[in-house]
Amino acid sequence: MLEPASLKERIRAEAERIGFVTCGFARADAVPQAGEALRAWLAEGRHGTMGWMEERAGQRAHPQSLWPEARSVIALAMSYAPGTDPRALEGAPDHGRISVYAQGADYHKTVKKALKALARFIVDSVPSQLKVFVDTAPVMEKPLSAAAGIGWQGKHTNLLSRSHGNWLFLGVIFTELELEPDEPGRDHCGSCTACMAACPTGAIDGPRRIDARKCISYLTIEHSGPIPLEFREAMGNRIYGCDDCLAACPWNRFAEQAQANRAFLPRAELVAPRLADLLMLDDEGFRALFAGSPIKRIGVKRFLRNCLIAAGNSGDPSLRPHVERLRSDEDPVVAEAAGWAAGRLTA
Repeated sequence: MLEPASLKERIRAEAERIGFVTCGFARADAVPQAGEALRAWLAEGRHGTMGWMEERAGQRAHPQSLWPEARSVIALAMSYAPGTDPRALEGAPDHGRISVYAQGADYHKTVKKALKALARFIVDSVPSQLKVFVDTAPVMEKPLSAAAGIGWQGKHTNLLSRSHGNWLFLGVIFTELELEPDEPGRDHCGSCTACMAACPTGAIDGPRRIDARKCISYLTIEHSGPIPLEFREAMGNRIYGCDDCLAACPWNRFAEQAQANRAFLPRAELVAPRLADLLMLDDEGFRALFAGSPIKRIGVKRFLRNCLIAAGNSGDPSLRPHVERLRSDEDPVVAEAAGWAAGRLTA
């Protein structure tokens, strides 16, 4: 039987070999305050239309509510650090800006495959029960990762690492093994408010306080209805997600693309796509372009809505024919966005 300390070091070494840049350990009951913060956030309605967060809030609040046998949590992170500043396309309004995380392969599949490989290694080393999670389950990965010492939650609410910045995909393993916890991550944000100042819509209205209803990532990905008028101009040419608060963080100076998993390197056609081309997509073309991408899940109609808002903000009259064609779209949300964009391009 392996000693717990020896097992931890073997797990860390295997995690690094598989492609994770950092690995930490915490008790399953390490973050009781996270559940309280979640309930307060939900009570304020800051989750918008993400009803799934409210429906499984009880399980999300505590690992042992999801799996009573959990004793320890292994927190892991995989880097997707970009090679260039994601804000560079701000000055190219005829092109769409896609969040860095969605320019490569779907992280759910890549991270989960690596988690399963690490899980097999653990079970082979010490026969035991465990469960792996990446994003889609009701698990609070960020507070657990901070408790496990692999970083801390920045003022933008995302996990930050002194070695890898904030370009991190998180995954966790719940295990029935009793593993010695690591020291929790220390907050190194200090007085910096760069991420808060960078938010185009003011969605980060206090340190670690974010209102999803104002967040461009929420509006372009999770929200299915019309984009509220007050946020359309601020969207600029962002058509899927927003990286501004992440890109503004000074700790990213330590994040290098060489650290990134190669699966997350950007596909050339998604780095700076032309709005004119995107506005011509039908369902078949959309599925072909975004095969293997997390963008595929929002569907062509929601994607066209986003592209139409970007077109309306572009000031480029050459996009007018593409916009006009969509004014008669069968989807009322697309048709409304096209009407708004057409009005902006003729104003």
